[in-house]
Amino acid sequence: MSGSEVTVRVPAKVNVQLAVGAARADGFHDLANVFLAVGLYDEITVTPADELRVTCAGPDAHQVPLDTTNLAARAALALAERHGIDPRVHIHIDKDIPVAGGMAGGSADGAGALLACDALWSLGSSEAELLAICAELGSDVPFSLLGGAALGVGRGERLTPLDVGGTFHWVFAVADGGLSTPAVYAEFDRLTSGTDVPPPTADPALLTALRTGDPTALAPTLTNDLQPAALSLRPSLATTLTTGTSAGALAALVSGSGPTTAFLTKDEESATTVADALVTSGNCRTARVTSSPAAGARVVSSQGIG
Repeated sequence: MSGSEVTVRVPAKVNVQLAVGAARADGFHDLANVFLAVGLYDEITVTPADELRVTCAGPDAHQVPLDTTNLAARAALALAERHGIDPRVHIHIDKDIPVAGGMAGGSADGAGALLACDALWSLGSSEAELLAICAELGSDVPFSLLGGAALGVGRGERLTPLDVGGTFHWVFAVADGGLSTPAVYAEFDRLTSGTDVPPPTADPALLTALRTGDPTALAPTLTNDLQPAALSLRPSLATTLTTGTSAGALAALVSGSGPTTAFLTKDEESATTVADALVTSGNCRTARVTSSPAAGARVVSSQGIG
């Protein structure tokens, strides 16, 4: 297989609803997590090598770990162990999803590497087998493989696909620096300490708005229970949210654990206007315009396989 190469494209996500329950005994939180894949992508290319190694190029590539803490490397190791394979591959990540931005970029790389290695090694694993490995790797990794829209429960790894009846237009404002997901959850626990945190459930109105494809109906249903914690750790994000809504966004919220902020708009033209306002304000490093839903991890090229 010395000439073999597989490239997989995998999307970012936005949580249009992130309902968080109280901390469990194992430290995790039960979630009702409505994922929507969006058209910002990383591309993962795997080729045979003398040893497992990871490289990365693109915006903020210097922030991406290149050792076995990287989910792409962990995915290759997990798949290889399951099949008794020596995981001697070079994994190259072309990074376009914001790093440490609450958009599951690391999880996307894990799902992408898993699918790419499965193709490179001609394993032919079923989607169910790949999703099981994804769930072992992390709570967001299964959705990165699946894409589209889905409700995630448990830690977010148990997925039910959802119907989406149209195209939704988004702007993502990328902040300087990242926010640690464990730190945001710890702040959520601190802020909710002593209160009755209700069991997380999906909002029927939100699911209906997705199904009908109506952005004006979706806008008032967008919620993120981690947003107060993210704002507590990064108060400047409140100004970014206000800037986007003042420029015409239908709704704004922190994406996942942040610090990227997401703005739902009525159409592509409005998205461009909101993005320009965000960049001009200086409240973010850059703003990205895109749409949803997007397909999950997909092989986009393969050479020398079989």
